[in-house]
Amino acid sequence: MAGIGNQASSWRGGDGCALRSRDAGTSSCASLAGQQGRRGEVFFLDAFRRVPPAVDMWRRCRGRLAGWVGMAVCAVALALAAAWLLLSRPWDQSLARLLETGVIRIGYANEAPYAFLRPDGEVSGHTPELARRVVERLGIRHVEWRVTEFSALIGELEDGHIDVIAAGMFITPERAQRVQFSEPIFHVGQALLVAKGNPKGLHSYADALGRPEVRLAALTGAVEATLLEQLGLPASQRVLMPDVATGRAAVEAGLVDGLALTTPSIDWMVRQDRSGKTERATPFSQTLPRELGCHGYGAFAFRKEDRALLDAWNTHQAELLQDREFQVLIQEFGFTRNELPGLAKTREILAQ
Repeated sequence: MAGIGNQASSWRGGDGCALRSRDAGTSSCASLAGQQGRRGEVFFLDAFRRVPPAVDMWRRCRGRLAGWVGMAVCAVALALAAAWLLLSRPWDQSLARLLETGVIRIGYANEAPYAFLRPDGEVSGHTPELARRVVERLGIRHVEWRVTEFSALIGELEDGHIDVIAAGMFITPERAQRVQFSEPIFHVGQALLVAKGNPKGLHSYADALGRPEVRLAALTGAVEATLLEQLGLPASQRVLMPDVATGRAAVEAGLVDGLALTTPSIDWMVRQDRSGKTERATPFSQTLPRELGCHGYGAFAFRKEDRALLDAWNTHQAELLQDREFQVLIQEFGFTRNELPGLAKTREILAQ
């Protein structure tokens, strides 16, 4: 995509200014922050100076009406003013700020085929490719890709170090307490990577229950880790891994008997495994504790207060998911029309 940055950088903190200030001078970040802060104050005050009709009604009725009728009319005026502020959200500059700077910081974790770094240094995968196209439609000129461990992504978002999470993250009520999710972008099932021949005969996560010699691995912070715990698998049988590569190596070395991930991730790993030491456990039964509700839907994640960015993102995202060209593109990553989210909505998923 023309004008959209592809270069990834490993990053662990800071406000992102350091990367740009090498060319702009050491004082550019402080100056920019001061200017943005002053602009924010002016905008916020100006929003309240642009008084809606309801507030003007309050000023007039306050001096002209008396008694219960006056109080009722004024209460309605206040309610309308409050509704105007909530709906228009004049203080939300999340999208305007990015359009002004021309840069959006997108965080991801290396978990193919959702997100990964190609040998030429380009960030790719199902979720970054969708994000790249949404960003282009939003009119933001450049993407700064920032890689970190999956378990650290939400913290980086909350701390303001990134603007969006694009990492194949599942929609869950627990995560929704800290972030707001876009509408779903995929729906996938569970799978298990095992040693060639599946020597322990594992065909569901529940097959490890009551077998203390069986150990299953999952990524730290991933839904699969929570799922194994809620199934009642003892801690002695659960092994947390920092990333997919470590998990696959553990299966190959016999340190664990299976790696719990989604179907696209396991299929991708098997296709890339030239040693022939691993395979996907088949057949495989889906196991879902009631506590996890509606499982397998993934989305982008945003800060709670960045509603303007989220709303605009959802609009373009919906168009792209129905685009035939994009559907053909993601087949490279093992995603077909069967993995599209259909008509599911985030609020419905969280209500399950």
